[in-house]
Amino acid sequence: MRLGGPIFGQFDNADDWARAHRKLGYSAAYVPGLQPDQIAAYASAAAANDLVLAEVGAWSNPLSDDPKARQEAIDKCISALAMADEVGARLCVNIAGSRGQKWDGPDPKNLTRETFDMIVEIVRHIIDSAKPKRTCYTLETMPWIWPDSADAYLQLIHAIDRKQFAVHLDPVNIVNCPARIFDTKTMLRECFEKLGPYIRGCHGKDITIANNLTLHLDECLPGTGYLDYAEFLRQLDRLHPDTPLMLEHLSTPEEFDQAAAHVRKVAKQEGIQIR
Repeated sequence: MRLGGPIFGQFDNADDWARAHRKLGYSAAYVPGLQPDQIAAYASAAAANDLVLAEVGAWSNPLSDDPKARQEAIDKCISALAMADEVGARLCVNIAGSRGQKWDGPDPKNLTRETFDMIVEIVRHIIDSAKPKRTCYTLETMPWIWPDSADAYLQLIHAIDRKQFAVHLDPVNIVNCPARIFDTKTMLRECFEKLGPYIRGCHGKDITIANNLTLHLDECLPGTGYLDYAEFLRQLDRLHPDTPLMLEHLSTPEEFDQAAAHVRKVAKQEGIQIR
């Protein structure tokens, strides 16, 4: 497996950018926003530093009820997927989108069959338009948007029916009830058992539960919540050795250092090599 995360600061060129990752012990990187004339340089710098280009983000709302915003989001996804393919990233990732006012928020229509069918049509269009050869388009798992479980992801895979559609697994995002937060080992095993052949990358964070009613779940620093990182890393270790685990949603370099240290500590305890 590979480990990566955001890097802080400004970099004059692709080589400095790549070396900054290796200095932090990262072997995978988020692909920054690139101009067409930068793509070759960043791909070359990553290869020279044994750095896997993990993902290109296409964060937008292809399900927006505003036709203009929806089309702009779909166009962004097509462009991002094409760029991911050109630079050699493992995946391009977005969420499916939301039918509500907030692009990634809950809405009563998000988990309906109508929305499922919309997602299938939109993802097919994105993939068929970009025509990727080397990379895949993925939807990040979410707590209140398809795909919200391993079974829902499998349903989308079969319905979309494109070999360039794959899985981006964020296990914390589907810990959306007490049954899951108190037994993340079972959830993780189910996800990897059902989705393993399709997983191209994962996000790494953690989750905790508050004592106040009715139910409050919050992200937290890896190692300070309920996610079974030993099981997470054991399952990741069974996949392709270049599968990236990307840390996210922390505020400072120090927090990312602490998160990376926790992952490396658990990996060492489990006898798992992080390349």
